[in-house]
Amino acid sequence: MTGEANSPPVALVTGGGRGIGRGIAVELGKLKHKVVINYASDATAAEECLRLVRESGGDGIIACADISSSSDRKLLVQAVIDAYGRIDLLVNNAGIAPAQRADLLEASEESFDRLINVNLKGTYFLTQRVARQMVEQVMSGKQGCPSRIVTITSSSAYAVSVDRGEYCVAKAGLSMMTALFAMRLAEFGINVYELRPGVIATDMTEVVRDKYDKLIEQGVWPIRRWGEPIDVGRAVAAIARGDFPYSTGEVINVDGGFHLRKL
Repeated sequence: MTGEANSPPVALVTGGGRGIGRGIAVELGKLKHKVVINYASDATAAEECLRLVRESGGDGIIACADISSSSDRKLLVQAVIDAYGRIDLLVNNAGIAPAQRADLLEASEESFDRLINVNLKGTYFLTQRVARQMVEQVMSGKQGCPSRIVTITSSSAYAVSVDRGEYCVAKAGLSMMTALFAMRLAEFGINVYELRPGVIATDMTEVVRDKYDKLIEQGVWPIRRWGEPIDVGRAVAAIARGDFPYSTGEVINVDGGFHLRKL
């Protein structure tokens, strides 16, 4: 399929089968996107997500790839091009939590490497590969619509958790990655954004539900509820619609006001 200007936009959502990724994919489906749902191991969840995307009005495919693998990243991007001819939107959502939370003074190098390889290194080099593709589309006139890159980080990009330092370091790195790619790609009209979710109700946060229930009740988050995947999905949809054409490198907090300071 070639990148005709009147064809539906094409989005690649990493870690798209469940949780926040699923919320994003479904909201993009509502915008009639072709959504490539990347997953690493759970094909059943990815298939269910694709069904929901189609029910919402979009379409797409699923694509198995471990973004920490250079060869898998190459195959993933090629799968999108083979299916649709171009990539209009990259949503960097894939990420993992530490297998076990450990105090900063006890945490292992193995855990650090695992987190960084997926959450930071894999995302960095996938973004590089997709950015090259997007630039080529712009230069060759095959751009179907304005290209955009969105990276899902976390309030952990700045809020310290000493029992999961590797996670915080990876998210902080992604924040700088957003700024770097925003600066580099601006000349091509490719806008780059960072979304910082707060506490979102997913499988990853289920293990700490009691802790965060108490903190929400205490007002640590001004909006006293859990975030939902749809909250992040709607923010991505706004970017996908082109609602922020004069913004790039922007940080958008989807965190119930957690980032606010008060005296």
